[in-house]
Amino acid sequence: MLANNYTQASSDHSLFIKKTTTSFTVILVYVDDVVLAGNSLTEFTTIKSILHDKFKIKDLGLLKYFLGLEVAHSSKGISLCQRKYCLDLIDDLDLLGAKPVSTPSDPTVKLHHDSSAPYLDIPSYRRLMGRLLHLNTTRPDITFITQQLSQFLTNLSQVHYNVGMRVLKYLKSCPGSGIFFPRYSNIHLQGFSDADWAGCKDTRRSISGKCFFIGKSLISWRTKKQLTVSRSSSEAEYIEH
Repeated sequence: MLANNYTQASSDHSLFIKKTTTSFTVILVYVDDVVLAGNSLTEFTTIKSILHDKFKIKDLGLLKYFLGLEVAHSSKGISLCQRKYCLDLIDDLDLLGAKPVSTPSDPTVKLHHDSSAPYLDIPSYRRLMGRLLHLNTTRPDITFITQQLSQFLTNLSQVHYNVGMRVLKYLKSCPGSGIFFPRYSNIHLQGFSDADWAGCKDTRRSISGKCFFIGKSLISWRTKKQLTVSRSSSEAEYIEH
């Protein structure tokens, strides 16, 4: 890639970028799978020819599935979801017959290191958290509760496990939900953020959340516990910004 004027991204060494005055092309590589994206069909033809000469690649056409991501194209835009991955996760936990719920968490339940009965199968809980983190790729609606549950990987109670099971019951109600990128949108960057005050009952630290859009397309989201203890809600908001 580098020999063809592509630059390796510093944030992800499997991502290669080529920019000219009229075109923008990216190549994402994972083992023997390659995804091309950009606005120049001429560059696509060129780089595919170069790759084929070296590795005898097979062109699978328009992207439909990649590393568990299901991609659907329409005249209105592109949608990403992880429906099969989600259903496989629910099936592995024997919850296909469970009654779905409408929210990923109960707002009246504040997770903390409690004194309830411990949940002893910690490895299975850790595997669940890893799979939920992968689902966060297209499911911003479970990002907050995943962050909350990820705090209890070593000191785990039955309450924490039950909340994790509720997340799966929520996913069962909408396994095909994901994110949508409209084809036509203004190139305008927008960011939104919020923070509670002393949301963590164990440390009294606040929980921050943020998301960023280019036009109407959600491109980044995150929730995390702040590093310091805020003395007021205003200070918690200030630290977030």
